[in-house]
Amino acid sequence: MENKTENSVPFMKMHGLGNDFVVFDERVNGPLVTNALVIAMAHRHFGVGYDQLVAIRDHASEDIELVFWNADGSIAGACGNATRCIAGWELARTGQVSLTIRTERGVLHGTDAGNGNIEVNMGHPLLLWNEVPLAQEMDTLALPIEGKPTATGMGNPHCTFFVDDVDAINLETFGPSIEHHPLFPERTNVQVAQIVGPNQIRMRVWERGVGITLASGSSSCAVAVAASRKGLIDGPATLRLDGGEIQIKITDKGVLMTGAWAHVFDGQWRGVR
Repeated sequence: MENKTENSVPFMKMHGLGNDFVVFDERVNGPLVTNALVIAMAHRHFGVGYDQLVAIRDHASEDIELVFWNADGSIAGACGNATRCIAGWELARTGQVSLTIRTERGVLHGTDAGNGNIEVNMGHPLLLWNEVPLAQEMDTLALPIEGKPTATGMGNPHCTFFVDDVDAINLETFGPSIEHHPLFPERTNVQVAQIVGPNQIRMRVWERGVGITLASGSSSCAVAVAASRKGLIDGPATLRLDGGEIQIKITDKGVLMTGAWAHVFDGQWRGVR
């Protein structure tokens, strides 16, 4: 990625299954990301457009550090697909086969899984009400909301509904109604999921601070965890999202997420900073 000039700053555009990101390498160019830049670049007509924006930073003890912002300017504690994309880019750039990644979620591990796929260990799911977090103590397996959804923390909060037909759900209205539900003091990501075969799940995503997205890595992890807790899957699962398929495996070392990634283009931003 080119160094910044006086009137522009370099960025990369990446996506994981259509879940798209703008990425700044602050190791090369120093601090770049401001709230004004986050908001300006997010607009899909007057900016670049993205689901999340990410800054890559140096870290004293890990290979890299990642900081995530949602399209509305809010901070995201985790972003699985962006982590996988940047891990893929960094592994290709350095020739390494694995790396450690510091995030607000904790230290994550990225590995080259072959055939253009990257595996990221997203850590252990957070299952207690105050870890998700929820507004009050309750069983996270079946929330007192119509549909009895399951709450899961993956560094950000998730609320998963299992339904008979995900495509029958009007996610444009259903998503925000749950994102802003009073049970979620930090708002929540929302998933509707459908078991379509043995260890096969079809799902759609509403991301807090973004809206409907073609995919979400942390949401995929949360859906697999919820399905496992409910006895709906038994073993590694394939999750089919609007943007493609991702593999999730729940282990005693954490939730492993494996899928494809893409570095779409490099650009120079000359707008608001």
